[in-house]
Amino acid sequence: MVQEEKITVADGADEQMLGSGGPDEKLAGRDEVKFIKGDHQNGDAKIDIGNVNGKAAFTGMSKEELMKYANDPFWVRLRWIFFVGFWAIWAAMLVGAIMIIIGAPKCAAPQPLPWYKRGPHAKFAGIEAAKPDDVETAKKIHATGAIYELPAALTYSVSQPEVEQQIKQLVAQYQASDVKVILDLTPNYVGKESKLVQDALKNKEKRAAFVWVSGRSVPPTNWLKVGGNRSAWEQLDDSYVLSQFQDGYYDLKMNSSIIRNEFGGVLRHLVELGVQGFRLKNTKFFVLSDSLEDEVISAVPKDLNLGPSEYGFYDHKQTTFLSGLGDVLYDYLSIVKNASADAFLSVAEDIVQPEVYQLSEVAGANGIDLPMYGNFVQVLSKSKPEKSLFKNLENTLLQAGNGSWLQWNFRDVYVDTPHDPSALALFLSMLPGVPVVSVDAIEYQNVTEKTYKHIEQLRHSASYMHGELKLYEADPLVAFSRIKSGNPGYFVIFNPTDSPQSSNITSAHDLPDKMTVSVFSENFNNYEEGDKVTPLGKVSLGDLKVAPQSAIILTYVPVKTE
Repeated sequence: MVQEEKITVADGADEQMLGSGGPDEKLAGRDEVKFIKGDHQNGDAKIDIGNVNGKAAFTGMSKEELMKYANDPFWVRLRWIFFVGFWAIWAAMLVGAIMIIIGAPKCAAPQPLPWYKRGPHAKFAGIEAAKPDDVETAKKIHATGAIYELPAALTYSVSQPEVEQQIKQLVAQYQASDVKVILDLTPNYVGKESKLVQDALKNKEKRAAFVWVSGRSVPPTNWLKVGGNRSAWEQLDDSYVLSQFQDGYYDLKMNSSIIRNEFGGVLRHLVELGVQGFRLKNTKFFVLSDSLEDEVISAVPKDLNLGPSEYGFYDHKQTTFLSGLGDVLYDYLSIVKNASADAFLSVAEDIVQPEVYQLSEVAGANGIDLPMYGNFVQVLSKSKPEKSLFKNLENTLLQAGNGSWLQWNFRDVYVDTPHDPSALALFLSMLPGVPVVSVDAIEYQNVTEKTYKHIEQLRHSASYMHGELKLYEADPLVAFSRIKSGNPGYFVIFNPTDSPQSSNITSAHDLPDKMTVSVFSENFNNYEEGDKVTPLGKVSLGDLKVAPQSAIILTYVPVKTE
């Protein structure tokens, strides 16, 4: 029989057997070593090293053991459950992802500008001079609106059958086109025979609609006729009534509840007849002082030769640009918007003091659509501008208010301007705002329909409608860009001088050197010393020379700056 001999290796011997190396060379645990004697003749022996802790090492199942369960009904069913469950969960996740994509709120696409901001607008004379040919005239400049003037005497008579019929005919004239009818109204005074005056004579409470002073033997103040040298007060029976404009016509307080109801009814009725836009005249006179104080001498008179009996001698702080004007106008704007969401209300004249037209409780918000402000059109069209065009444009946009969509009145262009009218039209039409083109102005008579078609296409682009405006100093040139992220940008350059000018704008790090020609003024290639350009041709911004009194519009992809 084989005899087992158990020998426990002492610690010292253990260390000598394992060596004196580092921890990596030592056994992970203390083992029990057994020497088992074998054949005595050959001296064979077996060594059994066992774990001191007595724990058996883990061994996995063999293939034969696993195959016992391959066809076991329980495990087969469990595998199928897991298989079906996996694909069911996968399919559910796929469906859920699709539903999230479909049901998630989408990023709203930028809305196109309302029709009255797309423009341009064609400006005609009074409604009495309207004729069918006006439709084709408006189409020549691709207008979205046609402006006519309603005589001041008819403002509060639009419900009379003859006036109503005249307005209906005008609206019907444009029914088959995309052109909307816009009326210029003068609502701040009425004639002696009007119902408002007659009601005031009979009922003293109705006199709150006027500046009506009773019990005076002399005019209440030194206020004068607008632009004249006579008293603005007229006697009516035993009272004095303010009459700043025509004789026999009396000023209305547009902030009184009586006039709000009356003029609000006029606006609503005109919308019902199909009129979609209104431009108000004399808005600076809409709020009048109740204190009846004398006007004081103007600190900056327009003419030093004027005397105390002349209108321009005073500052008119009692009758013009009074506080609260923006709120009054916004009240009428709300009436128009409630009558038709597509309609608008604006002004027909320069607002001069834009801060007065802002709302008292909403900083920077105007009480009107499409303000008209500044003399940039006049300055741009001069043969030799007295001021920097860049500074003038920058100040105009800044003072009008950030984001203001201005009216650019082409009638302000000087008749004897040396600039190509198409250059002025292209440049002004790419600024934020709507061009107002009088049909008797040079921008209508001397600009081709082809140019206005290009203007329409540019103004319908995303970079124009929703893009950022950036001005570039390029004296004597004036230049700006219009660009919206993800869309090609437009770079507009105007040369007001009588010689070619280099367009090298070294400070513009966001502009590429190479750009594509989009459109240029009709005279651009008429100068031998200037560069000749072709539509869709490539030009180098650093090398391009802009022809005299001309404009060019280039398209580009902005350079990404780190």
